[in-house]
Amino acid sequence: MKKLILISHGAFCEGLKESTEMILGDQPDIVPVPLLPHESAEDFQNKLSAELAESEDVTVFADLLGGTPANAAAKLLLQGQQFDLYAGMSLPMVITYVNGQQLGEDTDIISKTKEYIVKVNDLLLDNE
Repeated sequence: MKKLILISHGAFCEGLKESTEMILGDQPDIVPVPLLPHESAEDFQNKLSAELAESEDVTVFADLLGGTPANAAAKLLLQGQQFDLYAGMSLPMVITYVNGQQLGEDTDIISKTKEYIVKVNDLLLDNE
């Protein structure tokens, strides 16, 4: 599987990896890189850059478009590093990605993930 780096404000990315592993088992190719409260944007960018340097084929999921982790990753892209960057990560997004990788399928992560956003009240009302 391609390396998947999860980046976020605080421990969200670490928890997302743990939750994914509860459902799909051990995921050694998923690496969380959290932006910690005491770190500057430059500190985080250096940490992410070091992680990216360890692999050639990488995908990065960020928690929030426009946030420091996503901005640091985008800056690395603008500096010539090569990886796919998606913002707005969620558990369904990570599971969709991992399942696609395991099946060798090129999954439209964005479209597939949107299918998991539902208002449950409406689903319950439709079933009555």
